[in-house]
Amino acid sequence: MNQLLYSIVSETTLKGMAETFHACIHLPIQIINENGEMLVSVGDTPCFCSRFQKYLPDSETCEKLHISASKKAISLGEPYIFACHADLNHIVFPLITKKTFLGSILVGPFLMDEADSILISDVTRRYHIPLDDALELYDDANELPVIAPAQVNHISHLLFYLFSNLIADSKDELKQNNQKLLQQSRISESIQRYKDGSIRADSYPYEKEKELISKVRRGDVREANAVLNDLLGYVLFSQGNSLDVVKARAIELCSLLSRTAIEGGAPTDSILKLNNQFLQNLQNITTMDTLCHKLQEIVETFSESMFNYIPSKNSEIIKKAMLYISENFNSPLTLEEVAAYVHLHPSYFSTLFKSSTGSSFKEYLNMVRIEESKRLLANTDYSIIDIAIATGFEDQSYFSKVFKKYTGLTPKQFR
Repeated sequence: MNQLLYSIVSETTLKGMAETFHACIHLPIQIINENGEMLVSVGDTPCFCSRFQKYLPDSETCEKLHISASKKAISLGEPYIFACHADLNHIVFPLITKKTFLGSILVGPFLMDEADSILISDVTRRYHIPLDDALELYDDANELPVIAPAQVNHISHLLFYLFSNLIADSKDELKQNNQKLLQQSRISESIQRYKDGSIRADSYPYEKEKELISKVRRGDVREANAVLNDLLGYVLFSQGNSLDVVKARAIELCSLLSRTAIEGGAPTDSILKLNNQFLQNLQNITTMDTLCHKLQEIVETFSESMFNYIPSKNSEIIKKAMLYISENFNSPLTLEEVAAYVHLHPSYFSTLFKSSTGSSFKEYLNMVRIEESKRLLANTDYSIIDIAIATGFEDQSYFSKVFKKYTGLTPKQFR
């Protein structure tokens, strides 16, 4: 039978890696397919397993347990240490590609403490094993390798280092799952602080939003993510597990962050493309953990974008102009007014602005206005004409034309 795993990685490669691992660690190692069936086995199967397996009911096969443990490892994004039906320890590392489970690397069995009568009595009671076989199992258990817990962790890490690069995209998928799990843990901690009253939850914490923007401006990704998780914790605490509500906040934050990145000096065209791409991605997300993780990616991307451009000797002047635009975009702002604010001739300022940002003054001003209009469309019930006027556009028709140019959607479609 053709094996799905072998279509991605050759049998020779897998067997060679398993043999190398066994030669170094001296533990049994198996490679199983997506159904839990053994493809490769290196190292002797312990007598304990052979004797015990005949008492396992059909509903509790080793294959089913190995698949269950593999799925747990996928969700954790790392090797998973688990105990089998007989309370023997194993380590499993999943092999995946494009979210498709191909099989696993299975190490064990082993014990983390010397076998004793309690281990055997628990197993024999659960599976109604006769006394004679129970005594034999006790003798067999004493032949099992005993590995200290600290050493087991090292073996688990070695398993990851050896096999994680076996399939091109497998490591990235597992890393992303691990990051999602860690983020959800941080968000849960934030929710708990709101529940026990250690953080006030009277209204949306705009001060946290300002703090997030501040961290992004400084490029402090670690602290920015911490603030983001607090914000997500509030939204989930106050609104329940509503994907639509979190999406609305995500769209607002995305627009705020893109404007912050541009004001910080990131190239306008690049940030506009990034922002529109992120907004499209947000609309297609269907699970809460993926949505939260995408927001974390957005925060990191915009933070890094502010420090990946080449500053010029005039960067402070342009930043000053950008800040003025962000504070006055809802008025009839002109090139001449901003040029006068930074003490430059309008013609020279226009050329300097274009060379520094990649956009003309008019394009940049429209971009700032469109970003604010996205936020208002997503989070208020204001009419489209009111939003057009509030963001500095002369009329609804022109607003709709510019909005579609930058987003590919009309304001009504976006809402």
